[in-house]
Amino acid sequence: MATATASKIHLVPELLNKATFSVPGVSKESAETTNRLLQENHEKYHIFFNQSGFHNHIAHHLLTIYALGASPSELKKAYDNNASYQRPPVALEPAVVADMHVPERYKSYLGDEKYYHDFLVYFKDEIEKKGWQEVVNDYVFKGDERADDMLVRMFGGFLHPLIHLGFGIEFQQPAIIAEALAQAAVHGAWMGAFFHGCEATTWANSPDRRSEKTIIQLLDEIRGDEKLREAPHWGDGNKIRDGIFQRGKEEMIRIASQYFAVEEELDKKVAEMVDAVVYYTAAAQHPPSIPKIDFFYMHCVNSSIFFFSLLSPSQTWLSTPAKIRLLEWKVRADLAMYASRRSPPLLLEEITEYIPMNKNPQTKDIDFWANIFSRARRFEDDGHASKLIRALAKGENVCVKFEGREGFVVQGTMWKKVASMVMDSVEAGGPSWVRGAGFEEAWEEVPLREAPGDGVRL
Repeated sequence: MATATASKIHLVPELLNKATFSVPGVSKESAETTNRLLQENHEKYHIFFNQSGFHNHIAHHLLTIYALGASPSELKKAYDNNASYQRPPVALEPAVVADMHVPERYKSYLGDEKYYHDFLVYFKDEIEKKGWQEVVNDYVFKGDERADDMLVRMFGGFLHPLIHLGFGIEFQQPAIIAEALAQAAVHGAWMGAFFHGCEATTWANSPDRRSEKTIIQLLDEIRGDEKLREAPHWGDGNKIRDGIFQRGKEEMIRIASQYFAVEEELDKKVAEMVDAVVYYTAAAQHPPSIPKIDFFYMHCVNSSIFFFSLLSPSQTWLSTPAKIRLLEWKVRADLAMYASRRSPPLLLEEITEYIPMNKNPQTKDIDFWANIFSRARRFEDDGHASKLIRALAKGENVCVKFEGREGFVVQGTMWKKVASMVMDSVEAGGPSWVRGAGFEEAWEEVPLREAPGDGVRL
């Protein structure tokens, strides 16, 4: 029986039973189509489609809509739309790959996109020799200098390498994992001082690693800190690197370092992280502008789904301390992301009072989600919308048991209202997303609501 390898994509519908979230009834034909298209993407295209570091999302998009029940024709259409603007990888340099196997030379190639193809072959070689679990542990979670550097890079590019790794692990595809490691290797490591600064501050201020602060309380502290709120400027090229870390780094570390995760509450802490990012992503609205989702906040939600599988007890190859550390870094990155868009006020009523355009009864969960999944599969983008919808569906599924507890805001029909808001907003035309929800400039091209006093309807 064929199996997935470091060079070969191999999905079968039966494996979806082990996926973090999928719909029943995915066909063998859809699996075969996804295999063929992912293999072509793996062999033909660079991880960036331009020289500015814009990411190739084909693997994310196809795996997401495949899990949401896409037909072969839907998969092919999504692929063709996105393959049209991809570029081939830089030519392989075998001498570089060989040089990477020399430990003191390996790091000289980090952070440069022209070496993506070389890193891809390097990590495929490593996985073929050692297995993906050992390679991921050694290069990302071991805790030594090399692994810490790569863990930082996993959070580069607005979490894209981490998202890519999550897909590879969730769908048990070593070739996707190799892509993720190569992608991380060519990202920058500029978030390292922040993550390590948080850890140093945490140990200094709370040796017992206990905190009474919820993520929601920390979001309030960020917005209440004037220096931090004013740190990002509209003209900053990267509002975390050039804004938060240049003008409010000490304040950001002081607040973010107050977040802790502990082993005995790991499942609750993952759910709290999901709830918090969904809350600030959906509530960062700008009435009377029609609702739109911030493009950067969205990535915090889209990456959240993988923590249910990464931190699962079934992932015995990953140590508990590594799982705790990964979650802490994720939440601290989420907090920095919220601050980076100028800490917009979070309007809960924008969620609770939202009137979906979807006519399906809110009480019929199967009908509602089936309709939303269908819309997400058909929406023509690079997969951001469908990833967001899938993460919301999983979030509702898991977070329901924590409703009413301190630190949890999204509950009941709010999950479905957020999902409706996502699809309604991207289908409304105009900019699909806003980029900087706390800045007035980000909303200038967004239409106004037709009836601002009558709920929130597009």
